[in-house]
Amino acid sequence: MFENLSERLERSFKMLKGQGRITEINVAETLKDVRRALLDADVNFKIAKQFTEEVREEALGQKILTSLKPSEIMVKIVHDHLTKLMGGENVAINLKGNPTVILIAGLQGSGKTTFSGKLANHLKIKQGKQPLLVAGDVYRPAAIEQLKVVGEQVNVPVYTEEGNMNPVKIAKAAVKEARQKGYNAVIVDTAGRLAIDEEMMKEIAAIKDAVTPHEILFVVDSMTGQDAVNTAREFNERLDYDGVVLTKLDGDTRGGAALSIRSVVDKPIKFVGTGEKMDALDAFHPKRMADRILGMGDIVSLVEKAQEQYDQEEARKLQKKIAKNQFDFTDFMSQIQQIKKMGNIKDLAGMIPGMGKAMKNLDMDDDAFKGIEAIINSMTPDERIHPALLNGSRRKRIADGSGTTVPEVNRLVKQFEETRKMMKMMTSGKKMRVPNMR
Repeated sequence: MFENLSERLERSFKMLKGQGRITEINVAETLKDVRRALLDADVNFKIAKQFTEEVREEALGQKILTSLKPSEIMVKIVHDHLTKLMGGENVAINLKGNPTVILIAGLQGSGKTTFSGKLANHLKIKQGKQPLLVAGDVYRPAAIEQLKVVGEQVNVPVYTEEGNMNPVKIAKAAVKEARQKGYNAVIVDTAGRLAIDEEMMKEIAAIKDAVTPHEILFVVDSMTGQDAVNTAREFNERLDYDGVVLTKLDGDTRGGAALSIRSVVDKPIKFVGTGEKMDALDAFHPKRMADRILGMGDIVSLVEKAQEQYDQEEARKLQKKIAKNQFDFTDFMSQIQQIKKMGNIKDLAGMIPGMGKAMKNLDMDDDAFKGIEAIINSMTPDERIHPALLNGSRRKRIADGSGTTVPEVNRLVKQFEETRKMMKMMTSGKKMRVPNMR
């Protein structure tokens, strides 16, 4: 996400490196390249032009700080304006009402049904809600079945009415059922079309009038670029929705929709879909996104993801084992599982400042730890607890059992021992000696 834009902006800022001060000439050259980078990222032309004009005015009005170089000043100004362009602050979903009624709108293929499941999962796990999914798409073949599958994946019930082709009545009945059975969040998945039409607009407006939703979210496929922005505008004129959801931001998207949509419809982006899994949904934070676009990483989001998987009691037990030098392969495997729960390894690495660029051409997916896990799973329980038992013959057996080679097993054992030593030093407060690599 945003890889090309990030690289282009980095090249633009290099024009100011080595410059002693900011001038009309070097700012003009830099911002011409910035505007070209935004347009290539599929940002609306008027927005790109206005953005660079605002940055130019602020840059030329800056008093040069002796501790900063012109390129650093420009990065700071662009960062602030990118944050402002995307909305400035995170805007949370409205969860008032009992039950909270959330209406999901968008074109066919935008990812509404998958998002509905992700949102149900998000509300259940992070907000402590008891959600009910509502199958309001009665036209698309297998749409109801798809929602049922999604509901099963997140263990959330789905309200359907077999044979009923009236989505307005279905939505009203679902809200009534939620009140009767104690569900405190109702997520209504509505029908989409391949293009906007009058019949579709009348229907979703009728559903809105019937259930009076507390929150209307418009789902946009970010891969469609400026078409997504135009669709968002037309829907907003008819629905006056509360927020936007950008799906498929993990794909080969240029990011223009994320940068343009707030300015065009004046509605906040509330969520972004970052993968196919049901937990691959993030609240949208403009400042954090600006950080990532400019290669500054996103440490806050990384820490939040870690905390979601963090068990304080387990951490205390682990710390005691490390202090006693009892950290073993079973613990190592447990830590790998915790990291995998946090999400895609490459995405996580991209949240670390400077790592996004370094990871660009590396093929890292959810199978990144497959070889390590196979090796550890081929060890006996005693071997995992007591790595010193791993002599030559045992290592050969483990290599054969895991489909790897003896050098790969040796490398893992060596890395594990070095990791264990470093952990012991860190917990004992000793200074780590950097080994001579020559």
